[in-house]
Amino acid sequence: SEVKRVFDQAHIPGNISLTFNPKALLEVTFPEPVGKSIVLHAGIQLPRNATAGPPNFRVVGSAGRGPFVVAAVDLDAPTPQTPTSAQIRHFLGGNFFFESRNSLLLTNTTPALSQFRQPTPPAGSDPHRYVFLLFEQSTAFNGQTLVTPATSIANFNISQFAGAVGLGQPIGGTFMLVGPDPSA
Repeated sequence: SEVKRVFDQAHIPGNISLTFNPKALLEVTFPEPVGKSIVLHAGIQLPRNATAGPPNFRVVGSAGRGPFVVAAVDLDAPTPQTPTSAQIRHFLGGNFFFESRNSLLLTNTTPALSQFRQPTPPAGSDPHRYVFLLFEQSTAFNGQTLVTPATSIANFNISQFAGAVGLGQPIGGTFMLVGPDPSA
């Protein structure tokens, strides 16, 4: 698939230590205060001000019925050249289901473990890769205690978390590039 090819070109599977063979397309949309919403295409570069969020999630393809887990991580903090704080957890939520029987839109039935955090690469940094991943939710997810609202978002490891709570490999995903504000 095109998303897999772009993920591979950006070295994402190796950087997150997960196999990426998507069976569904995770579509991430950022509503904008003025104008049309922005739908991510894998590898798109967006200005920071277009990513205030929170985003909406849709699934296209054979993903099953849910529940699902959606995670978003910054692989390049504080800079792509020295990612010493990576991964930064920008979103982690479970209990996502299709909004209705014929809808592709996901809605979560419980609060996210980590609410969406807008990308904020530091001044002088090259653009960061912000990766969104879709997992089939395991039965262990709701009872996990590795991530709570009080857990640091820095130095998160999505592959270790996915392994520890039985999420397996992602079934879909996308990513965007976001650089610092031009005025920064």
